[in-house]
Amino acid sequence: MAEIEPHQETERMPANRQSAQDIADVLVREIRRGEIGEDDVLPTERDLCLRFDASRPTIREALALIQHRGYLDAGGGRRPRARRPLISDVLRNAGGIIRDILGDVESNAHLEQMRSFIEVGAVREAAVRARKLDIARIRAALDANQEAIGTPRFASTDIMFHRAIVEVAANPVILTLHDMFVSEMLAARPAERDPVTHDRIVWDEHHAIFDALIRGDANTATDEMDRHLARSFRDRLILKKPTGDN
Repeated sequence: MAEIEPHQETERMPANRQSAQDIADVLVREIRRGEIGEDDVLPTERDLCLRFDASRPTIREALALIQHRGYLDAGGGRRPRARRPLISDVLRNAGGIIRDILGDVESNAHLEQMRSFIEVGAVREAAVRARKLDIARIRAALDANQEAIGTPRFASTDIMFHRAIVEVAANPVILTLHDMFVSEMLAARPAERDPVTHDRIVWDEHHAIFDALIRGDANTATDEMDRHLARSFRDRLILKKPTGDN
């Protein structure tokens, strides 16, 4: 017997059958309330079909919607399991959409602006409320950054210095944005023509930021961070210019 096409089956559905979105909403609510525990295996497609009086294509569409919202772990030949979405998952999906809408050039410009807002605000917060443990972490990141001058490890230690400052705010959304976009942006920057000179300039700026931070001088710390980010952005634009440009 020929298999019935999904659209043909949908057309014959009784009017009281629930849509894939309705089914997804019900199951997501059950996961959020803990009625379906995290990492619990979801009922089989057959059981869900019986429960919701729905076709297999509708159930599969509902499961895809749940997975897109971050409440389902599926793949690898395993039965789908319930999960709670992570902030990073939500923002990563949003980041891909932003790049699709704006394009790489415009989205990168917005990311640079976002980096400035995050890090200038973060260093002000750190200068005001950093604890001894926070200061120790930032100091350790600064020392690691100095030791890596002129080596391939400098970029990663640069990222960790900035991350240690952002971490003081204890805001998971801001930290996730930094990890996903700012760290990715820094890691992908072009190679320097004179790495040692560049790295020393960067470290000196980091040291000036740290010095103002430990003195609790929020105004100087933010000014130093602002200058550091502006210089870094200008340098990356110069490195990206095609060979032969004036």
